[in-house]
Amino acid sequence: MTSTPIKAVKGGTLAFDPLAVARRVIRREAEALSILADAVGPGFTECFELMLKCQGRVIVSGMGKSGHIARKVAATLASTGTPAQFVHPAEASHGDLGMITQSDVLLVLSNSGETPELADVVAHARRFGIPLIGVASRPDSTLLRESDIAIVLPPAPEACEQGIVPTTSTTMTLALGDALAIALMEQRAFTPDHFRIFHPGGKLGARLLRVHDLMHADVPTVSETTPMSEALLTMTHAGFGAVAVTDLKGNLRGIVTDGDLRRHMDGLLSLTAGHVMTRGPVTIAPDALAVEALALMNGKKKTCLLVTADGNRVAGILHIHDCLRAGVA
Repeated sequence: MTSTPIKAVKGGTLAFDPLAVARRVIRREAEALSILADAVGPGFTECFELMLKCQGRVIVSGMGKSGHIARKVAATLASTGTPAQFVHPAEASHGDLGMITQSDVLLVLSNSGETPELADVVAHARRFGIPLIGVASRPDSTLLRESDIAIVLPPAPEACEQGIVPTTSTTMTLALGDALAIALMEQRAFTPDHFRIFHPGGKLGARLLRVHDLMHADVPTVSETTPMSEALLTMTHAGFGAVAVTDLKGNLRGIVTDGDLRRHMDGLLSLTAGHVMTRGPVTIAPDALAVEALALMNGKKKTCLLVTADGNRVAGILHIHDCLRAGVA
C-alpha cells in the first residue's frame, strides 16, 4: 500500500499534499481509459448494432454509483438521437418493471455483476425475452452470465489506495456509455440542428439557434422615392432604428439607419429614402446561426441586420437585443 502523500513545510512539520493525490487519481483513471480503449472489442459492436435496431427505448439501469452513471448514459443517449430512459432497479421491483417492454433493449451496469437489487430486472428480461446487455468487471458474474451481450471492463485499480471506492471503474463505464452514444449519433448522421431540438433551453440551445428562429418577419420597408418624412414615421413605429429600402418586388436596395439620419441632418425632410440610404448593407441568411449574426453585428458595430433570402429579397430583420434576450453570446 502506498503511503499518504506528504510534504515538508516550515519548521519541519509534515503535511498532507492534496495536489499529489489529485495527480495520482487523474493519471490512474487516464491509464484505465487507455486500457479500456485497447480492450474494446466485438462485444461493443454487437451492443451498438442491437441499440441501433431497437424499436423501443434503451433502458439503462444500475445501483449505487453505477446507477448515477446509468442516469448519465441514458441522458446522453436520449439527447443524441437514441431514445433512452433510466430505470432504478429498486423501484423496478415495486412496479417500474412495467416501464420495460419487449421492444426495448436493457443496458445494465454493475461493477461486480452481483448487485442483488438487479435480480428482478435481469429476471424480467429473461422472462419476456428482452435483449440484455451487461457491463461489469467480472466475466464470471451472474449479470454477465445472464446477458445476451457481455462487456467486460478490463482490470484496473481504483483511484483510492485502498481499492474500495468506485472511481476508476465508474470512469470506464461512463466512457463506454459515451462511446456508444457517439457511435450511434454518428451512424444516424445526427446534426447540430437535431441536437438543438432536444436542447431548446440553456446556453447550448441558445448557441444553436438560427437567425430565422429570432428574426422579425414584419420588416419596416419603404421605396427609394419615399419622402424622408414618411420614412421617419415608419422607422419610429417599427422601433428597430432602421428601415429597409426595397424595390417593387421586395428586393433590397439599401437601408436607412440612425447613422444615416445624422449624416443627412441638413435638409433631411426635403430628401427621399433613396438619397439617404446606405447601399449594399450588411445582410445575413435565415439559416445562419444566431451566434454568427451577433458576431457580425459586433464586428460591424451595428444594432440590427436585414435578413435576405432567394437572392436579395428581404425576409426579416434581426436586432441585437433579440440575440441577447435569447441568451446568444
